[in-house]
Amino acid sequence: MTSLTDRKNAAIAKGVGMTTQVYADRAENAEIWDKEGNRYIDFAAGIAVVNTGHRHPRVIAAVKAQLDRFTHTCHQVVPYENYVALAERLNGLLPGDFAKKTIFATTGAEAVENAVKIARHYTGRAAVVAFAGGFHGRTFMGMALTGKVQPYKAGFGPMMGDVWHLPFPVALHGTSTDDALAALDRLFKADLEPARVAAIIVEPVQGEGGFYEAPAAFMAALRRVCDQHGIVLIADEVQTGFARTGKMFAMEHHGVAADITCMAKGLGGGLPISAVTGRAEIMDSPNPGGLGGTYAGNPLGVAAAHAVLDVIEDEQLCERATRLGQRLKQRLAGMRDGVPEIVDIRGPGFMNAVEFNVAGKAEPNPAFTNRVREEALKRGLILLTCGVYGNVIRFLAPLTIPDAVFDEALDILEASMLAARA
Repeated sequence: MTSLTDRKNAAIAKGVGMTTQVYADRAENAEIWDKEGNRYIDFAAGIAVVNTGHRHPRVIAAVKAQLDRFTHTCHQVVPYENYVALAERLNGLLPGDFAKKTIFATTGAEAVENAVKIARHYTGRAAVVAFAGGFHGRTFMGMALTGKVQPYKAGFGPMMGDVWHLPFPVALHGTSTDDALAALDRLFKADLEPARVAAIIVEPVQGEGGFYEAPAAFMAALRRVCDQHGIVLIADEVQTGFARTGKMFAMEHHGVAADITCMAKGLGGGLPISAVTGRAEIMDSPNPGGLGGTYAGNPLGVAAAHAVLDVIEDEQLCERATRLGQRLKQRLAGMRDGVPEIVDIRGPGFMNAVEFNVAGKAEPNPAFTNRVREEALKRGLILLTCGVYGNVIRFLAPLTIPDAVFDEALDILEASMLAARA
């Protein structure tokens, strides 16, 4: 009999990379069972999508109720009330003491594309500034904004023009907030007139880049620069949003508000939906028809999103994210003596990471990192790696993970790290 892996290799383009060869059969909260009946603890959550857990009963009930009414009309043709209500909720939840408006799309990359479109239309400018290590999607504008060549840009030809990259402040790798801001100043003096810049886009915590949190002073400085030059500040909260960092949105940690925020992933609880929310006058700039999409704000995704917001509030998932992250970081800290490869443990809320170097050296250790991931998978724990050097493990378990399952996962993690050293 042909294996599923053989069938996949014969039928699916190899550009769709796969972290595991675990083929899901069913899932519940923080656990997945494969086609052979093997059980796994999920510390990936579909890359921060099911923050509320696989098949949360309230999300499932909301989607089933919507299925019984209608599945698609295209909001631009025959609109529906729950789209409007969700926009109202996001307008009220996003940081910033100003009037806001929202549009919906389908994916995080689509949200980013629309944010850039809106910023360019509003300012009448073209240039966009992004940061090394940032990830903003696999569309052409998303690739252009992304600050990581492999595997996202390699071989795809010229990127979209007028996109400029600056270093992101990561003290561990020798770049301070002052260094990053000095680079921005040099860019404005040497290559790019600020009056040509439509937007600066930044992840409050870099996701694919390695889970590095933007220093509060850096974010405040970006806000001042944008205000000074009439630049739109875009926060990419696709991975950081919806309680993951211990706040509904990671920008709440920084005390400043973005002009436009991109959202997706955790918003839909497993269904595809994304959103762009921003200052009303900016969002209203494009003409009718300039924004939208056939599936944008699909009724099932909207219904799921309402349930997700209810669950986050009612189950106090922001607070739970903080508690889970503290427990994880304490456990990792306790492993330092036995695992000298650990060079850093970080992350707000339950958006955490551990970074590995060659023991006793300032040299990234992607080989050890991958061995930890593989050892964990053998023991039934699904982990994800990330980082420009591939030497970071990121932890994205559902915020609803039961305590007993969480403790089991931590035991597997420790055993896997020790086994990777053997």
